[in-house]
Amino acid sequence: MNARHFYAIALSGYVGLFGIIMLWNTLISPPEKLPVALVLIFTVSPLLLPLRGFIKGNLKSCSWMAYLSMPYFMHGSIEAYARTERLLPSLEVLFSLMLFLGATFFVRYAARNK
Repeated sequence: MNARHFYAIALSGYVGLFGIIMLWNTLISPPEKLPVALVLIFTVSPLLLPLRGFIKGNLKSCSWMAYLSMPYFMHGSIEAYARTERLLPSLEVLFSLMLFLGATFFVRYAARNK
């Protein structure tokens, strides 16, 4: 596999993670005590910070995107352990791992080919 394949994995992990967080916090299980907008600001905005460079394939932005995926992995793992319904947390873990591994290997192989 070359760097572009890993970039495609990272990008699909990003889209899946963004989508599952948006759906989880708005339609599937909206928060009862906090406004939905406030929850979305805290959960989605970290993913938006390096997005411009990530889409362009900037190596520094891709490495930051990999770092930012780890809190989502931890959140999904804790939620999968604590809940009886494990589909959404498992998807969060899967997409965050796709983003982390795809971005990490993309940076590794793209830096080698420069």
